[in-house]
Amino acid sequence: MNERRWSQEIQALGDRLAGLTVAAAVELADYLETVHGIAPAAVTSPVQPDPIIEPEPSPAPPTEFQVVLEGFDAARKIGVIRAVRELTGVGIKEAKELVEGTPRVFREGLSQAEADKLKALLETAGARVSVQGMAA
Repeated sequence: MNERRWSQEIQALGDRLAGLTVAAAVELADYLETVHGIAPAAVTSPVQPDPIIEPEPSPAPPTEFQVVLEGFDAARKIGVIRAVRELTGVGIKEAKELVEGTPRVFREGLSQAEADKLKALLETAGARVSVQGMAA
């Protein structure tokens, strides 16, 4: 136990303060601040350490790619339609609709090498093409 001895006056004052209601404690704080200029200390919570933030793992590089037909050079539209026909095997009407409906995914699920090769063929014909990695 605590062996320190308190004076009767301090014990009586401490016991009275401990027995105050919340309303009486607020009134006492207001009185001490107004009359004696004693402001209650700000109540602070114990300092909490910052949580350890784990960096999100970087996503694995894509293994599949898609070729997106973004547009075409208007002067070379017929060449782009021919290239699309040759690469897809569709008829002229379908190839024209595909070219005129840009931007659209031209082909997906390709390896990086296949996508780059297809992009080069389409760009040679006059198309604007991008290769995009697909989320696994």
